[in-house]
Amino acid sequence: MTALPALDGPLVPPASGAAPKSLVILLHGYGSNGEDLIGLVPHWRHAFPDTLFISPNAPQICPGAPGGYQWWPITSMDPQARIAGARATAPIIDAFIDAQLARYGLSEDRLALVGFSQGTMMALQVGLRRQRPVAGILGYSGMLVDETGLSEMTSKPPILLVHGDADPTVPVAALHHSGATLQALGYQVGGHVSPGLGHSIDLDGLQMGGNFLHKVLN
Repeated sequence: MTALPALDGPLVPPASGAAPKSLVILLHGYGSNGEDLIGLVPHWRHAFPDTLFISPNAPQICPGAPGGYQWWPITSMDPQARIAGARATAPIIDAFIDAQLARYGLSEDRLALVGFSQGTMMALQVGLRRQRPVAGILGYSGMLVDETGLSEMTSKPPILLVHGDADPTVPVAALHHSGATLQALGYQVGGHVSPGLGHSIDLDGLQMGGNFLHKVLN
């Protein structure tokens, strides 16, 4: 049996200096890296003095993106290719989550997943299929990828999806479709659309995300 790749990336320890009482794992987008997404943490850290933030690099180097990584290659826009990529990568993230929870002696209800773009796709792919629900999933500029596996989604954490209505990479229709699909399955899903925003995160989205994390972790 082939060993799964071990993920690694930057972390921000609890501001209190004490052992973490909660954990936020941030999953970056295609062609980016953990250093990029860990840049969100200063916007939130003051409200989470006992939280550890970790932003692992995806397991694959991203061609044509110096210093960038990918959760799976984007060689085709075919939905089946996205599904295959997300399914292949999910066990790697699951193993990382298990290792971090064990390392810090925390349970899933003290863990929130935050994703951007491809990272949001992975946060939903993994977080909705774990045996025990995580505290919450915050997804920026992403979508629900694997709708052929909806019956596998037995975990029901609260979800907040945030998107720009001028996103040319993952159109905002993805938020509406994903939200409606999840709500029909009984999920508690919140949504926010930022007017005029492209494939990015604005201050309104950061504030809403921080409020969501505070609610689910406290």
